[in-house]
Amino acid sequence: MLNVEVLAPHIPALSPGPVCFGRVAACDNGLLEVTGLSLPIGCLCRIEQTQGQDMTAEVIGFRNGRTLMMLLGDSVLLCPGSRVYPEGRPGMVPVGEGFLGRAVDGEGHPIDGGPPVRAAAFWPCGGRRSGALDRSSVTRGFDCGVRAINALATMGQGQRIGIMAGSGVGKSVLIDMIAHGADADIVIFALIGERAREVSGFVARHMAGPKRQRAITIAVAADHAPNLRLRAAQLAVSQAEYFRAQGLNVLLIMDSLTRVAHAAREIGLLLGEPGAARGYPPSALATINRLVERAGNSAESGGSITGIYTVLADGDDENDPVVDTARAILDGHIVLSRAIAQRGQYPAIDVGASLSRVMSDVAEPRHRADAMALRALCASYEANRDLVLMGAYRAGADAQLDRAMAMQPAIQAFLAQSVEEGCSLEDSVERLHALISPAPS
Repeated sequence: MLNVEVLAPHIPALSPGPVCFGRVAACDNGLLEVTGLSLPIGCLCRIEQTQGQDMTAEVIGFRNGRTLMMLLGDSVLLCPGSRVYPEGRPGMVPVGEGFLGRAVDGEGHPIDGGPPVRAAAFWPCGGRRSGALDRSSVTRGFDCGVRAINALATMGQGQRIGIMAGSGVGKSVLIDMIAHGADADIVIFALIGERAREVSGFVARHMAGPKRQRAITIAVAADHAPNLRLRAAQLAVSQAEYFRAQGLNVLLIMDSLTRVAHAAREIGLLLGEPGAARGYPPSALATINRLVERAGNSAESGGSITGIYTVLADGDDENDPVVDTARAILDGHIVLSRAIAQRGQYPAIDVGASLSRVMSDVAEPRHRADAMALRALCASYEANRDLVLMGAYRAGADAQLDRAMAMQPAIQAFLAQSVEEGCSLEDSVERLHALISPAPS
């Protein structure tokens, strides 16, 4: 009697039921049309290849009796008529404690060289919808470790805030500072559409040491398929929702929200959706709203998701559709200025343009008064900066401007902070008070 397992170990175990499969009928710029297979949107499928490795595709729609799919990888060597098999759980993503301390891609596969991750549970990639009254208010301050933000745009636990700037102004450096100094039970990093070099450097910096066991990194580089980038963002938010349901306080850092919108735009245009706002179809901007709204406090579990999202302003345009949409849905924004960065002040936070919509709910009255006073001094100096530099201003004409000019070195020293330096929320508030109300001599 032949030993089948020894002679043919590649033969899969027989399934007691019928095996459903479809066939690739067309491929147009990454969009696949599959016949003979009816599947829900979001389902993953395996495309059998006679040459090379099998491919993975995701269902993104259906039209005229055909299922529309998009590959999660390259379409090289894809053959017409290839068999397509459904896999996994449609609309669900793996989550759980097994991801802590690991770096994975948009499908949950490890990219850190470690063993496969064992998922404790599965979570809907679109989240579990809850009513508006199921979200509790933001009432507790959040320590991000950055003095200028803690003092002048104080964040709250469960807040959603954006870091908005053009390219090369210091968003990634500010994210590093927040990641090192923030106080949270779980930290989830979502690196969407970043350069592969930055991904490897980020993992080396933040996925080491004692903090590694409470951190998860989900990264998809810029050269990957748009639907894989979008799945990475959904996986990151689903992980955060899972831990929030356990009553934990989660910090979700997504870099960047703009590249998520770019991925959604590519998918929307591929499906034939017309570009509305500067080439962005309505579904791309709606994707931002859906992702951001999933963060916040949970009244049921007592947990929270504090979301920090970087937003790339194309060409430093603050009226870019993604920037405008993010500003409208977020609970605050930190604006980084190229002019301030060129002066050598980092982080290059524009105090006048940055705000936190929950600061009035989490800050003490004295703290709010000090922050308003410093904002007024900064605004007065910036409004008259050209006059001062030209020597056209005469001292004594404006008492507030005189004070702002005298305090400029101290204000710049307060707003500047090195990457290695940490500053707690309490220390930031006290140093702000000492700056605004110096002790009498």
